[in-house]
Amino acid sequence: MKTSVKTISKKLQHSLQKGITELSVAGYKSIGRLQTIDLKPLTILSGSNSSGKSSIMQPLLLLKQTLEAGYDPGPLLLNGPNLKYNSASDILTQCKNNKLNSFSVGIRVAKNELLTTSYKKQINKGFKIDEMTYGDKNEIHFNQSMSASDTERIVPNEFKDLYKVLPKKYRPEIEWHITRNRCFLEAVPKSKDGSQMGPNVSPSSIVANAIRNIIHLPGLRGNPARTYPITAVGRSFPGTFETYSASILADWQDSKNNKLRELCADLERLGLTWKVAASRINDTQVELKVGRLPHATRGGAMDLVNIADVGFGVSQTLPVVVALHVAAPGQTVYLEQPEIHLHPRAQAVMAEVITDAVNRGVKVVVETHSSIFLLTMQSLVAEEKLPSDVVSLHWFSRDDDGLTIVTSASLDSSGSFGQWPEDFGAVNLEIESRYLDAFESKLGVDSSGCK
Repeated sequence: MKTSVKTISKKLQHSLQKGITELSVAGYKSIGRLQTIDLKPLTILSGSNSSGKSSIMQPLLLLKQTLEAGYDPGPLLLNGPNLKYNSASDILTQCKNNKLNSFSVGIRVAKNELLTTSYKKQINKGFKIDEMTYGDKNEIHFNQSMSASDTERIVPNEFKDLYKVLPKKYRPEIEWHITRNRCFLEAVPKSKDGSQMGPNVSPSSIVANAIRNIIHLPGLRGNPARTYPITAVGRSFPGTFETYSASILADWQDSKNNKLRELCADLERLGLTWKVAASRINDTQVELKVGRLPHATRGGAMDLVNIADVGFGVSQTLPVVVALHVAAPGQTVYLEQPEIHLHPRAQAVMAEVITDAVNRGVKVVVETHSSIFLLTMQSLVAEEKLPSDVVSLHWFSRDDDGLTIVTSASLDSSGSFGQWPEDFGAVNLEIESRYLDAFESKLGVDSSGCK
């Protein structure tokens, strides 16, 4: 029985307002001027190479690796598992007349107000937090140079009232001070001697939790290995996700979780393999084996080989499909080029696999160069397998100064979003026209026997 698009859309309404719903960036690499995108249950980032697609998401990854570091790296960890930079200058806008010394990132979680943090380059010291603002209209400003009296004015009364329940003679004398906690600022109640007297107060906690819960799969997902390290299996996955796939599969296999069967079905749909098996070699390593053929042979023995002995399509795609199945409703999965190493037919199926995850409530951000992927998504909307109101498309290009411009669009119920981007449709038409011209020219030469 076909599930109506209205039924699917109703189920997905909670995902529309879960996790990170809006992202604004300015001063970061080619994004010199403020650019803002909505993050819906399915968010597609597309455009030519070096147009700024990755740059819109990278500030989130900088914050993620800073929050997840096993030590306090300061306001930003530049060289970490998600992104690797040697210098603060590497991530600041340096286009023609736009040479900036700071960047900002604004994040909205669910329906909360926007939290914007500005990071300023210091000489030979990386970045410092210049300012943090919270609010859409009546903004609250945080900075580390604020006086205790100014800080107290921005602390909500419900926190200050916590200390008024004690009799006055036992009530501690409290001063509120702004302090840094990793990549955000917080107000901290302190006694006269500087001892902290209570919990920190900041609108950043809900933002920090949403960032930690991002599942990130980069475009290059490592080379296939003979064995993989055993990792913890939970909801959050520090660093990049591909490291966790083998342990997740082993856990699903041991617990006979239906997700393993569903994952194998997706890999078979993609034409990659019909079976994945995980074997713990010892207390530290897991071996992954996959079916040598895309489909099981009736009556045949289980023909499994190490994942390092099959094509790159399997090892690069497996973490993508695992991430889509392990993600909880409302959790964000950021996929860079999920179509990499895939045959065109498999690229179309990947769009269907991602759609299935979105319909389960997973939030997916896709950075893609595949026109096949985009056309399949349009078809899925037109076929009423994906509600149009849960999809946002953002096209990235550069102006004459080299700065990124983001053009956003929404699909209608027919899967249309208006004018096809020039760097996709025009290129396809140009190549087809080029071939036809060459073919007709060749045909003319062959039939006449002369040029």
